[in-house]
Amino acid sequence: MAGRLTGKRAFVTAAGAGIGRAVAEAFAREGASVVAADIDAGALATLAGCETMRLDVRDRGAVAAAAGASGPVDVLVNAAGYVHHGTIMDCDEDAWAFSVELNLTAMYRVTRAFLPGMLEKGGGSIVNVASAVGSIQAAPNRFVYGATKAGVIGLTKAIAADFVKQGIRCNAICPGTVDSPSLRARMAALGATLPGGVAEAEALFLARQPSGRLGTPAEIAALAVYLASDESSFTTGTTHVIDGGWSNT
Repeated sequence: MAGRLTGKRAFVTAAGAGIGRAVAEAFAREGASVVAADIDAGALATLAGCETMRLDVRDRGAVAAAAGASGPVDVLVNAAGYVHHGTIMDCDEDAWAFSVELNLTAMYRVTRAFLPGMLEKGGGSIVNVASAVGSIQAAPNRFVYGATKAGVIGLTKAIAADFVKQGIRCNAICPGTVDSPSLRARMAALGATLPGGVAEAEALFLARQPSGRLGTPAEIAALAVYLASDESSFTTGTTHVIDGGWSNT
């Protein structure tokens, strides 16, 4: 089926790579008018079929300006995030503050900027990228990441409850381990500390996936298309776990 998002305008953060990019591309293929935003303007240069915009979601003024420039949207996808490696003892206050700012506060900020336009249009769909790590399950060395992604789920449910009568739907996608430039960078960093290098690091990530493989950004994007489309019109306040069975073992 094609054209599932025809007539809809969407705004996607972190659209330069990984899940965000796959979502922007999938939305465009399904007929949406897409504004793809990322802090890395160079990464957006090769993104076809979308309007592009450089945006630092940590910049309050820039977020407000982006909402004004793009105009009211039907779909908002919050995909920006950062994975910190370590326990609470490895997470000093600066690392804590950065992760909270990017993973949670920025999502609050972007949603608050775009929600009035959605309300004016009479409804819309907000899709937040959370994680299987957080309130779904814990993972070693993901202390502040898990804490912030649990917060994303709480934020999602609260927005869904507050605005359901005004036609706003808000859902969270909770991926497991997804093959992306971000993951490959983490594998390289971990591999530098291991005797077996990157190959050993990759094996460790694969070992926690019962499916025996990593997820793909396209698989996450397919779920985002469903949540953005009218097919999911009776779905709000949910956490859609898409993790290859990781949290089910």
